[in-house]
Amino acid sequence: MCLLLVCIKTVGFNGFFLRAFCGIVYRIHGRLALGIFEYTAAGEREKQGQGVAERQFTVWCLLGEKAGDNTQVRALADALSVGYAEKRIVAQPWELFCHLGRGVTLAGIDSSASSNLVAPWPDVVISAGRRNEPVARWIKQQSGGESRLVHMGRPWAPLECWDLLVTTPQYFLPRQENILHNSLPLYRVNRDEMRSAGERLQRSLEGLPRPWIAVLAGGDSGRFVMTDKKAARFGHLAQALATASGGSLLVTDSARTSAAAGDALCEQILSSNYCYRVKDGGENPYRGMLALADAFVVSGESMSMLGEAAATDNPLFIFDMDDTAPWWVLAHSYRYKPLSHRFAMRFGARRMRRDIGNIQHALVTTGRAQWLVEAGLEEAATALRASAGAAIPNRSASIAEEELQRTAEAVRQLVTAH
Repeated sequence: MCLLLVCIKTVGFNGFFLRAFCGIVYRIHGRLALGIFEYTAAGEREKQGQGVAERQFTVWCLLGEKAGDNTQVRALADALSVGYAEKRIVAQPWELFCHLGRGVTLAGIDSSASSNLVAPWPDVVISAGRRNEPVARWIKQQSGGESRLVHMGRPWAPLECWDLLVTTPQYFLPRQENILHNSLPLYRVNRDEMRSAGERLQRSLEGLPRPWIAVLAGGDSGRFVMTDKKAARFGHLAQALATASGGSLLVTDSARTSAAAGDALCEQILSSNYCYRVKDGGENPYRGMLALADAFVVSGESMSMLGEAAATDNPLFIFDMDDTAPWWVLAHSYRYKPLSHRFAMRFGARRMRRDIGNIQHALVTTGRAQWLVEAGLEEAATALRASAGAAIPNRSASIAEEELQRTAEAVRQLVTAH
């Protein structure tokens, strides 16, 4: 009987032939037929259980114009370890109006400049940012509701449209089953990439005294506006910190930094420091700075830069870009980004609100960052001189990795539960 069972297991009869075979055997020996059936049925249950646990699934990443959003999307996709396809989405100038209705449409994207979206449809779609929301929902509609939607941040579409929302403190989303709350934006530390980027950058930093202080400058976001005056103030404080500590600045702006603001910032930086401008082209040293810097000075409007700098667990200083005067008396408040932000805050639902200040204050109150202010420069400089080049436990990186893995597991549950 044992030999017969092994043969059956090896051949792998399907259900129909198994029942037919057992029917014949039953006429000869009933107990033998029952044993064969129970043995192979148990094997099928085991095989099916393994299939659920080991199931591979397809993932599409919707990428837009914002580097911070793309970083989060790719970080989660990498953590899933099943491979993924990148779909580049280019929005039309009028895309904002496509969000005013509740319908699903691709009218807000430039289809000629965007990636092709054709079947077979993915099991999971990962997106971030307002512009990619209609695309994700359209894909789910085309898949007959089969695709699972995972969105980062705060959606414009109703919360029930999403299978999983991954959010952070600056958004006012409720606690409910399909919403996962993290302390910072998702970020994956790729040790090999960081090491390689650091090695390439280090050649340009020879002779610069330590501590090396990375200055990460952003631009307009929500109510925060990087005016020329603020950029000059930012540069002045950063240079004062470097001078007081006897160190050097490693400066980079971003695609969101206006040319005028970037000029105002760099005019405050001594020529002996390292300064990179995105508009000049060439390899962006941002990753290299994350790998090499002893401390970070970051403009406070960028949650992605704050999160990535915090993940290094090196000293972090936040430059406050908020205005002290009432917004309506300031000319820059009538730019598109701050004005549309205030419109959404005023007329949108509570879940549409956003306050990056929540992340800033959380970092400061937990001791993971401090404000970049004139009064605290000398004390900060003394601490930097003492710690420059010292090995620091990577506690924040552990927090970032834990939250990333927890989010990846939540996505896997979406697939296995389907």
